[in-house]
Amino acid sequence: MTAPVCTSASNAVTRALPYPSFASYVKARQPVLLRTARSLTANPSDAEDLLQTALAKTYVAWDRIEDHRALDGYVRRALLNTRTSQWRKRKVDEFVCGELPEPEGLPGPDPAEAQALHDAMWRAIMKLPARQRAMVVLRYYEDLSEAQTAEVLGVSIGTVKSAVSRALGKLREDPELGLVR
Repeated sequence: MTAPVCTSASNAVTRALPYPSFASYVKARQPVLLRTARSLTANPSDAEDLLQTALAKTYVAWDRIEDHRALDGYVRRALLNTRTSQWRKRKVDEFVCGELPEPEGLPGPDPAEAQALHDAMWRAIMKLPARQRAMVVLRYYEDLSEAQTAEVLGVSIGTVKSAVSRALGKLREDPELGLVR
């Protein structure tokens, strides 16, 4: 007896498919295929979209695929072809032009004004009583918490809060700082 000419027709009757349905194939192989898609894209969301598109193409061709043992290769090729098509169709956002599109740089703070404010602030701080001055410097220049400031100075947290509050009130009323603002 000779071998049948149409192997796909005879094999369809006699062979047991490793994946009886498309849904069972996707359920079994999705994690592996998603890793492959992630290797083709930079973004996990794009990888999921890419896999979804490739699986849609595979679903359309499911009945035409003769060897279901080669499904992974078919889907990988669909992933690669889909990604290549997306890459070729991408929108180009950069254009060559004669002028630079960036706006002129905004003027930054004047270093002289910043130094004048710094000097005025230190003169105003030096007018504070020693204890308030120490608390303001520790809290705002050394960036210590109220608890840390209280521990360094050996006072309670409430003392730090009230002394710093009074010191800030004096600094707000300082006429020299009012001119710089």
